[in-house]
Amino acid sequence: MYPNVLIAKDHKAGGTLFKTKAPDRRRALIAIVAALAFSFPLAAAPPEKLKIPVEYYKLPNGLRVVLSPDHTAPTVAVGVYYRIGFRIEPRDRTGFAHLFEHMMFQGSTNLGKMEFIKLIQSNGGMLNGSTRFDFTNFYEMLPANELETILWAEADRMGGLAVNQDNLKNQQGVVANEVKVRVLNLPYGGFPWIDLPMAANSNWYNAHNFYGDLTDIEAAKLDEVEKFHATYYAPNNAALAIVGDFEPAEARKLVEKYFGGLRPADLPPQPDLTEPRQESEKRTVKKDPLAPRPAIAIGYHMPDRNTPEYYAMGLIEQILLEGDDSLFYKELVQKRGLTDTISGGINYPLGNMYDYNGPMLLTADVRYDAATKPDVVLAAMDAAIEPLRSKPIDKELLGRSRVKLRSNLYDWMGEIGGLGVVDLLASFALFDDDPARINSFESHFDAVTPELLQKTAQEYLRPGNRTVIYLQPAPAPAAKQ
Repeated sequence: MYPNVLIAKDHKAGGTLFKTKAPDRRRALIAIVAALAFSFPLAAAPPEKLKIPVEYYKLPNGLRVVLSPDHTAPTVAVGVYYRIGFRIEPRDRTGFAHLFEHMMFQGSTNLGKMEFIKLIQSNGGMLNGSTRFDFTNFYEMLPANELETILWAEADRMGGLAVNQDNLKNQQGVVANEVKVRVLNLPYGGFPWIDLPMAANSNWYNAHNFYGDLTDIEAAKLDEVEKFHATYYAPNNAALAIVGDFEPAEARKLVEKYFGGLRPADLPPQPDLTEPRQESEKRTVKKDPLAPRPAIAIGYHMPDRNTPEYYAMGLIEQILLEGDDSLFYKELVQKRGLTDTISGGINYPLGNMYDYNGPMLLTADVRYDAATKPDVVLAAMDAAIEPLRSKPIDKELLGRSRVKLRSNLYDWMGEIGGLGVVDLLASFALFDDDPARINSFESHFDAVTPELLQKTAQEYLRPGNRTVIYLQPAPAPAAKQ
């Protein structure tokens, strides 16, 4: 239960794994796919497009339901995504969305405290939940014959969560301790995934401490929790995605049986989440007494979702950050030896470029030796970026970026029994009312031209659109005489 993603690379947190950029085990796959793609004549037939079965409908109470049968393994993956995340949590209650994610495991009408977890695990399943910018999700994977079990359990806590003072006090302590362990008392805690949005954005909804200020977490009242659940944890504010070995007709009956009787909520209007165009570079310094080395993080505001420039930035992410052939890796690691790794991406590290629905950053994070001046690192990053802004890239590099994007996308979708597919289907249902776009959005990347990519880099990778955070290790305490 941590604001994170489904699968991970390096960093474990709260039982769920943290996805950074492509794991090392994927680099070989990416290289092989890229080599194969360019070992054939350019006139060769394009790769076969992805086809995911999608059945989409809504219950009368507003619940969005996505069914995607896949009989290759006797398992089923289920995700319930609520359209409430960090951004629109109440003012003066930072961390409230994350706190409520924890509350959802504290019991419901027919399941006592922690019995939801026991139910899934005792039936051979796995589960977790996470809080992101634009949604809070709960997901499970079980043997296919347990589909009814999980639908019953998810409907039970959607319609009848056990909200009481004991549960609230207990989870306030858990979340406060998580903040201390994962942010306040951890080297590079919150850097850059909390720090950059706060520094780069001007709209409070995008710029507050979404992991939670301890004072705000401790101040939460029981009536606020009750109201939050009644408002946002309702069928008309949620999407249910089911992927795996099931028959759609039977699944429809079960969904209607357990979710059909739940009452919709009177949803408040969405707040204005827009950000003004950033005209000049922002720079700030963070002191970290626990960090062993200095670091730099940069963030560029993204174009709006589903615009041509948005898809161009997806390919720029691949070119700059993805793999050992990325421009940042070549310039900072191989050529100048300033660091041994670069992390970053769109919606990094809380998700990917597909599962958010508001202002977002393309970020990069570099840690380097104390003897290196930070401006040298920043100048090297600028040197890597400049070729994208100064002229159209060659078609081979553009083609290779598409191969890497497709490889990473398919790898994500194949993770843990279909949970990656659940993530995309539920996100597209919540944000676009169109989960079937899972089978068409790749074509937008194919439509990006070298000229569009250059135009996008000129606007969105300009220094005036950038926020820079210098992380400095605090001085060591003076030795005692």
